[in-house]
Amino acid sequence: MMKIGVSSNALKHSGGLERYAMDLVRGFAAAGIELAFFARRFDMSLPEARMVEPHRIRVSFLPGKLRERWFSWRLRRARRAAGVDVLIGCNRVDSSEIAICGGTHLGFLRATGRAPKRSDRWQIALERRQYERASVIVAHSQLMHDELRELYGVDEQKIRVLYPPVDGARFAPIDAAQRMALRRRFGFADHEIVLLFPSSSHERKGLPLIEAALRDTALPVVLAVAGRPPEHTSARVRYIGYVKDIEDGYRAADFTILASKYEPFGLVGVESAMCGTPVILPASVGCCDAIAPHAKFVFAAGDVADLRATLERAVRGRLTIQQSQPRWQSELARDAVLYDTSVAGHADALLALATHIRGAN
Repeated sequence: MMKIGVSSNALKHSGGLERYAMDLVRGFAAAGIELAFFARRFDMSLPEARMVEPHRIRVSFLPGKLRERWFSWRLRRARRAAGVDVLIGCNRVDSSEIAICGGTHLGFLRATGRAPKRSDRWQIALERRQYERASVIVAHSQLMHDELRELYGVDEQKIRVLYPPVDGARFAPIDAAQRMALRRRFGFADHEIVLLFPSSSHERKGLPLIEAALRDTALPVVLAVAGRPPEHTSARVRYIGYVKDIEDGYRAADFTILASKYEPFGLVGVESAMCGTPVILPASVGCCDAIAPHAKFVFAAGDVADLRATLERAVRGRLTIQQSQPRWQSELARDAVLYDTSVAGHADALLALATHIRGAN
C-alpha cells in the first residue's frame, strides 16, 4: 500500500494551510490511507493527531528566519526514514512530490508593494526549489495558477487547480428562528444591515477601505468586526470579539465583506456563501471564481468609489427582502458554490495524483 506523507508547519487548530492540512488528515484517514505527518508542533489532544504517524522536526533552537530552511533540510531525511512514497507539501519544503500552493511570496510582495528583504529572498528561493522539484503543483485558485505561471515560470503541465475543501456540515444555513436568536446574541438590531468582517489582520483585509466607503452613508449599515479588535469603534464599526464558531457569525449577518490587498483564495467567502449569507469581495480575491453570481457582489480592488456603489446596490437589494421570507438563506446557499467542497472529494483528487506520480517513478 502506498504511504502518503503530509508536511505542514503544525498539526493544530490554526488558519490557512495548517487548517487545510488537518482537512487532509481526516480525508485520508477516512479513505484508509496510512499517513505520516511532519511538523514543527503537534497538538496531541486533537483527534487528528491520533490519525497519523507523527514526526516532529524541531526548529525552536534556531532564529526565526532560519527555521523554514532548516525544516526543509531535515525533512528530506525524515521522509526517507519514514518510508514515505509521495509527500504532499503544505508548507515551503523542497522534497515534496505534490506542492500545495495556497499563496506565493512574490505575489504577496507585489500586491502589498513591499520591497523584498533578505529573509524574503530566502523564502522565494525555497519556493522556487519546491516548485521546480515537485511533480505536480496544486494551486488553490486560478489566481495562484496565474502567479505560478507569471512570477515563477512554472510549466502549465505541472499545475492543477483544486479549490480547498470546506466542511459542509458545519457551514450550512439555519432556520429563521435560529437566525434571529443569533442576531440577538450578537446584539444586532432588527433594522440593522450587518456586514461581518472576519479578520486578524485589518490592514491586509482592507478595513480602512471599508470604513472610507461607509463614511457618511445614510444606509442602516453596521460593520461587525470579528477577530482582532479594531483600533477604534463607533456607531458604524462594532467589535463583536473573537467568534470561535464563525459559522454563527455568518448566519447572523446580512453580508460578509472583505477588501483584501492579497487573498490567494479566501475561505471566508465560500464558508459564508455555504451558510446562505452573500459576500462582498474585491475581484482580486481568489475565491470569486468559485462563488455563483447570485451569492456575491464584486467590486474593483482598492477602489473606494466602486465599493461604495457596490454596498449601495447590495444593501438596497437586501432591504427589499422582507423578514417574512424565512428561507432566503437556504435559497441563496443552494448552488452558491461552484465546486465539490467535500473533504472526501478533495482527498480522492490528491490520491489520484499521488498514485499517478508513484506509478511514473
